[in-house]
Amino acid sequence: MIVIKTKEEINNMRKAGIILASCHQEIAKLIKPGITTDEIDQFAEKFMLEHGATPEQKGYNGYRFATCASINDVICHGFPSATALKDGDIVTIDMVVNLNGWLADSAWSYAVGKVSDEARRLLNVTEQSLYKGIEQAVAGNRIGDISNAIQVYAEAEGFSVVREFIGHGIGSQMHEEPQVPHYGPPGRGPRLKEGMVLTIEPMLNVGAWKSKLDSDGWTARTIDGKLSAQYEHTLAITEDGPFILTKL
Repeated sequence: MIVIKTKEEINNMRKAGIILASCHQEIAKLIKPGITTDEIDQFAEKFMLEHGATPEQKGYNGYRFATCASINDVICHGFPSATALKDGDIVTIDMVVNLNGWLADSAWSYAVGKVSDEARRLLNVTEQSLYKGIEQAVAGNRIGDISNAIQVYAEAEGFSVVREFIGHGIGSQMHEEPQVPHYGPPGRGPRLKEGMVLTIEPMLNVGAWKSKLDSDGWTARTIDGKLSAQYEHTLAITEDGPFILTKL
């Protein structure tokens, strides 16, 4: 069942989104060769707690961290670790903020030092593909219109779109209906209505779209070891169009 949110509930989620976006803004200043994703994870948790929020991911199905930190060929759900980031790496930091029971979810990919032209283009196209999807997130359209806009743009730019991990509804629960794939034909799926709140979170790969899972049961990598990037926002469907809740 798709849960329609009131304007007050969307406003509560927006407050969580502001904390999340502010945290990403501060993380961007920390990203450099030599820092560890453990340190970033500890910073993010401390930032949330200092702003009256909690990390929703921590404890979710036994997950032990406040963030997911996915480096280079890791698509998503990478564990923060004590391994230092290196010049030329790319890293995705994904987190969910809980503020008074209302959630916001956003992932950003970051360049570490000087990255290759290929990595830079992957980052740029992945971010733009997110916004191509958001443009379609208007009342009256269907989920498939979001999905198709992302896939058409990404593949025209020469990148593949991950199938196994998708966006979703969100509210007081991290994963609600509807599911939001980042691929597929337009005009399919649930019709978008005012008051729906979704995450759109395309993951694009330099090589093949398929993934493989590490033995930890969480970390998903590209099947061919090539780079992957992700950008994600939480947004509400409003009478005035898509309202991004996780952007300052």
